[in-house]
Amino acid sequence: MNLYARFGKRLIDFVGSFFGLILLFPFLLIIFLFLAAANQGTPFFRQPRPGRNGKVFVLTKFKTMNDHRNAAGQLLPDAERLTGLGKIIRKTSLDELPQLWSVLKGDMSLIGPRPLLVEYLPLYSEEQNKRHAVRPGITGWAQVNGRNALSWEEKFKHDVWYVENLSFILDMKIIWLTVIKIFKGEGVSSGTSVTMEKFEGT
Repeated sequence: MNLYARFGKRLIDFVGSFFGLILLFPFLLIIFLFLAAANQGTPFFRQPRPGRNGKVFVLTKFKTMNDHRNAAGQLLPDAERLTGLGKIIRKTSLDELPQLWSVLKGDMSLIGPRPLLVEYLPLYSEEQNKRHAVRPGITGWAQVNGRNALSWEEKFKHDVWYVENLSFILDMKIIWLTVIKIFKGEGVSSGTSVTMEKFEGT
């Protein structure tokens, strides 16, 4: 692993998330208040996710779906639970902003493979599991190359390629492409769902 991956990346993560949280605080507060009102006082979605080397941490995002259930007590499909406000927040990726706190703490990085579900850990091939050699990111190489429009196998190939080619130049390129993707609103949903279908193994 190169010097940037060992030392420089964490420094950039700390400084970027620290000032990001300060500068965005008024904006985060407004979103917090709107979502608290829309979701009966629950503006955040929290879930355990595997980080670097598979170590589990709690990921926090702004909540974009309600908790409505059917008569059997099961959650309704994602498309039926995604709120109007949630659609806007997801399309602009504003739901990801609370993860700056995870970056500041060192659980995540600004750039890296997205942290997925803990239940996927035993399903990865040895090659796919390389994505956990670095901290997971708010955005990453897979996100700027298709995001949820990609198949799982394509996503993992992009993740592993990123780990094997990690550099300062690559991270700056991903940040720039992320800004472009956010403005275009591309790849937020898969071809068949408002969120990504579950990974069931290769």
